[in-house]
Amino acid sequence: MGDLDSPVAISPAATAEALFRAEGIAKSFGPVTVLRDIDLAVRAGEVHAVLGENGAGKSTLMRILSGHYQPDAGAIWLDGKPIVFRTPVEAEQHGVVLIHQEILLAESLTVAQSLFLGREMRRGPFVDDRRMRGITAAQLDELGCRASPDARVRDLPIADRALVQIARALLEPHRVVIFDEPTAVFTPHEAQALFAIIAKLKRAGTAVLYISHRLNEIEQIADVVTVLRDGRHVATRPAAGLSQLDMARLMVGRDMSTLYPPKPPLPAAQAPHVLEVSDIVVPGHVEQASFTLRQGEVLGFAGLIGAGRTELFEGLLALRPSRVGELKIAGKRCHFSDARDAFDAGLAYLTEDRKGKGLMLNQQLVPNLTLAALDDFCSGPLIDRAKEQQGFTESQGRFDIRAGRRDLLARQLSGGNQQKLMLAKMLLLSPSIVVIDEPTRGIDIGTKSQIYAFIAGIAASGKACIVISSEMQELIGLCHRILVMRAGRIVGEVSGDDMTEDRIVVYATGAAQDEAVQ
Repeated sequence: MGDLDSPVAISPAATAEALFRAEGIAKSFGPVTVLRDIDLAVRAGEVHAVLGENGAGKSTLMRILSGHYQPDAGAIWLDGKPIVFRTPVEAEQHGVVLIHQEILLAESLTVAQSLFLGREMRRGPFVDDRRMRGITAAQLDELGCRASPDARVRDLPIADRALVQIARALLEPHRVVIFDEPTAVFTPHEAQALFAIIAKLKRAGTAVLYISHRLNEIEQIADVVTVLRDGRHVATRPAAGLSQLDMARLMVGRDMSTLYPPKPPLPAAQAPHVLEVSDIVVPGHVEQASFTLRQGEVLGFAGLIGAGRTELFEGLLALRPSRVGELKIAGKRCHFSDARDAFDAGLAYLTEDRKGKGLMLNQQLVPNLTLAALDDFCSGPLIDRAKEQQGFTESQGRFDIRAGRRDLLARQLSGGNQQKLMLAKMLLLSPSIVVIDEPTRGIDIGTKSQIYAFIAGIAASGKACIVISSEMQELIGLCHRILVMRAGRIVGEVSGDDMTEDRIVVYATGAAQDEAVQ
């Protein structure tokens, strides 16, 4: 414990060799100190991972290194010389680029227009659209993205938008590339294409700073690991000497060997079906999908990006056009005209896009919590503000929503606390069935453990839960059964001893079509 937990300063030799380094970085926002005396150094041709729980200061540090924020103290060095980036444009001019976790693209533009926005190629006085489309297609192909250069950004799935954003950042060579949660919306399959690009950057002598909560990725690609905790430097270690458990313990300061809670008892075969779906069709996305869910069950949905998992449940809840052969909840035939019908029938849905669809980011925490169940907080035609405040106090305690003040805006919470707020919001509806799409996307490992415990608690309380996730280990650790989707169809089911990553991948990629469940 002592050796692992004790801070390790960056050695003088490593600092001398560093292409890019920071010394004594500090940053506060009002009375809140986010970073304290942070040192960091990355060498040419090195992948340096920066880890920490949400709120540890990782993204703030990266924004300082890329010119988005100015530090309150400390200095940045490039090629052994001090340098100040007053804006992100200045940083890019010196070869330092940050690829944000948030999607920062103009949704009305095409993919090709987005890649070349502000740096359009010309042929004489005219924009050379043909050449830009060709380069865009090549860039996307290298990243494994099948989006058309002529597609509108707003029409792309989240994963493809993220790939377009990465392609834009890598369109020109840079000396330092900073990735902030780049694979948060990717399955392992999509992530491998990005890792190949990172390996190419390394070979070219580019220094890479990499933030991710997926510790298996860090094991795979990182050369050096720096861990932050509560805005302080905890340790810098060679990645080869750290296991995932070592990294997790450094991040959270406690043992994380029991990440997944014990699964609730497997529902008996005679346990009642709380949800029965037959032959649902979501045009362009899902073909004739059928499945059932028992009381007390945690049912997983696996598949590659584009397999139709999210679209299946958006169609089921009437959030997009669909046709359902038959739908039963607790044995009763139902028809949903809109999401409110689904809520009223006891079915709650937590979207994968908490920032875009799940929360009102520019509203305070209390209205975000109570909006879906607002009738329960009214006295006559008026909202009972005292009752609302009490409801928030109870939910904040139950779900450990960490907010210093309740007048904060939802966008000011960390990703993990946003997810807990959204979970609290939907459970105020007292649903019998909870569908959670990507429950821990972009969330640190400590908060993941909390979310997993909440999911297990939902099932243990007699409700049923459906988990859609791109993390196979997450599904295996949480679920009683896993249904695998490919190309809009449910093609396989795994449970018991068959619930392995290899088995899921076989179904998801079509490697065992003769065994697929059609």
